[in-house]
Amino acid sequence: MGQHGKGKKYSAAQKRARKKAKAERQKKYKWVFMHGKKVRIKIQRPPTIEGMDVDEFIRRNADPIWLHQNELWHLMDINNEEELELDAIDDPY
Repeated sequence: MGQHGKGKKYSAAQKRARKKAKAERQKKYKWVFMHGKKVRIKIQRPPTIEGMDVDEFIRRNADPIWLHQNELWHLMDINNEEELELDAIDDPY
């Protein structure tokens, strides 16, 4: 056999494993145009905190004052605020 002989023969299981590994590698990259050329760049994963999406982490852990100061009113729980206001009205001290 010469320099350009046939490639290695793979079993069906090996072919499936190679195909699956290739698909996983391709998911990590995407093709974009930069300076008129097509280049492959690594896909950025969305930022997470302790495995949670950033908005979900803020929604669970931030207090209403911090949300208000940072103009994140859409994350504020309105029902919880109404209960706090009612408690303040009932207890003047």
